[in-house]
Amino acid sequence: MGKFWTAVRAQLNKIANFFWSRDPIAIMQLEYDKATAQLKEGREGLEQYRALVERVGRQVATGEQRVAQLTSKIKAYLKMGDRQTAGQLAVELQQAKNDLAENQSQLAMHEAAYQNNVEKIKYATKQLAKVREKIQKYQADLKMSQAEAELARLSQTFNFDVTTDFGQVEQLIQEKIDLNRAKVRVAADMSEQGLDRIKAEKALEQSQAEDMLAKFEVEMGLKAPETAKIEPALAELGPEKATEQKDKPETQKQTQ
Repeated sequence: MGKFWTAVRAQLNKIANFFWSRDPIAIMQLEYDKATAQLKEGREGLEQYRALVERVGRQVATGEQRVAQLTSKIKAYLKMGDRQTAGQLAVELQQAKNDLAENQSQLAMHEAAYQNNVEKIKYATKQLAKVREKIQKYQADLKMSQAEAELARLSQTFNFDVTTDFGQVEQLIQEKIDLNRAKVRVAADMSEQGLDRIKAEKALEQSQAEDMLAKFEVEMGLKAPETAKIEPALAELGPEKATEQKDKPETQKQTQ
């Protein structure tokens, strides 16, 4: 049984060490929180102790007032010649002075203890503030060191050789970029098809408009038919027939 419990404790200690080293910042934060809670309890106790000091101080003030009153009364009775009453008050005065001295002693002791505890709590508060700053600094340093270690690891992993995964991914991206550029180029080349036909039709329309204008000028008597150079057959033909009609004289000339 002894060996069994020793083995169990060893395993528990192993688990505790694992979690202990897993997140040391959390452990420091836990200790800080525990110390803060204890300090809070100590401050509450100090407040209660201060209430005791105030009560003793009030007793001292009452005792001093009692002594002053008895002293005044004794003087008054002595002036009146009433020594018996003055004697009784003298006994009370002595008891009041004894109580006052004891209360003053208690007040001094409690006041000193209170001041000492105040200084201790102030010192503990300062130490906790330093611990908090250390926790924040360690936390920042730990995160920074982890980031640096990760960057160092990635700097070795980011090898864009063709044989590596990153290199193959880069090549795949370049192929997609080339394909997209090819699509753009094909679309641009395809958009140029039919431009010659469109230009020819526009030229024919312009020629027909010029003939119509010349005919109008002849009809209005602005120009003579000889100078107008009207081609009436072209105005009644479509774009394809007009083009064929223009090409026939040239072919006939070549044949002749």
